[in-house]
Amino acid sequence: MLLEGKTAVIYGGGGAIGSAVARTFAREGARVFLAGRTEPPLEKVAADIRDAGGRAEMAVFDALDEQAVNEHADAVATQTGSLDVSFNLISFCEAPGMPLVDLAPDTVLEPVSVAVRSLMLSARAAARHMMRQRSGAILVFGGYADPWTGYYLGGLQAAFQAQEALRRQLASELGAYGVRVISLQTGGIAETLPAWVEGRERIVADIEARTMLGRSATLEDVGNVAAFAASDRARSMTATAFNITGGAEVD
Repeated sequence: MLLEGKTAVIYGGGGAIGSAVARTFAREGARVFLAGRTEPPLEKVAADIRDAGGRAEMAVFDALDEQAVNEHADAVATQTGSLDVSFNLISFCEAPGMPLVDLAPDTVLEPVSVAVRSLMLSARAAARHMMRQRSGAILVFGGYADPWTGYYLGGLQAAFQAQEALRRQLASELGAYGVRVISLQTGGIAETLPAWVEGRERIVADIEARTMLGRSATLEDVGNVAAFAASDRARSMTATAFNITGGAEVD
């Protein structure tokens, strides 16, 4: 198994992407610690993992709360003896559906602030333990991408770009300690769009049309790539992104 003996913290572990990653990590042998603001979805994911024979624990707190993030990371490291993987998958933006020129600055900047603050807090809390261990992987979700013509995404793209800038800086500073920082870049995951979303079929068609493979990454794809990225098989990879856009983005 790719992650046998490793401890992983997943922020936003009750969400669609977080839960998919958590289940894959557990299947690959990791002991998974789920964190989020809402208890019921975390409980369900943890129960599913345990029912499948995996190991999962959960904690309810806000990933923007510096003290809570630090205390949780310290508790995990103390309890297990290590903190090997940190993956921040909290939600930080709902597309406003309006052009930037019609939005208040605070509306555009809010997702940027949330994305950068939560990533910085979670990465810093994990890095303090990983630096001492001389190993570890901090994963970042989203990656940079070209703007989507015809869609009004507010500060979403700016937030992803800001995370990428922070990821590069973290990788540069932490590499000497054996800590890797890697992004997972998707071009949109059709499965994560609820059935009630207006124009869902058009959005899914647009996502798939932008790819070379004619399909977007699935939640299973994201989980599998994340498990590999976090594993020792990717131990020479840092300061880069795994492109799982199906060819929507060309490197």
